[in-house]
Amino acid sequence: MPVNEVETSAALYEIETNAHIMIGWAESREAAEAIARKHYPSEDVLRITRRPRDVWVISKRLLGIKGTADPCDTARDCLARAAGDKVHAIRLYMLDTGADLHEAQRAIETNMSLGW
Repeated sequence: MPVNEVETSAALYEIETNAHIMIGWAESREAAEAIARKHYPSEDVLRITRRPRDVWVISKRLLGIKGTADPCDTARDCLARAAGDKVHAIRLYMLDTGADLHEAQRAIETNMSLGW
């Protein structure tokens, strides 16, 4: 199915579980819940919200990011090795770089916000 057809026939949903917030296109609330259960079967679905627009926006200022942030290969590698688990990725980043907790958290969260 071409991208344009998906965008017009599906809605953008925000799906929150115990440990994750997912953003994805789905045909219905039930389909959005099925996405969460497929990818994170051991987690409880806490909230499903249909987004009012067709894009997801994250405020860099709200996240404490000033100016332009470049993706960090080390942080992205840690996220990949941690299978997207933020806390584990922060630990890996600290081990790999010697960064303190605050610096590691900022690096990982910044790269998550940049669309890892």
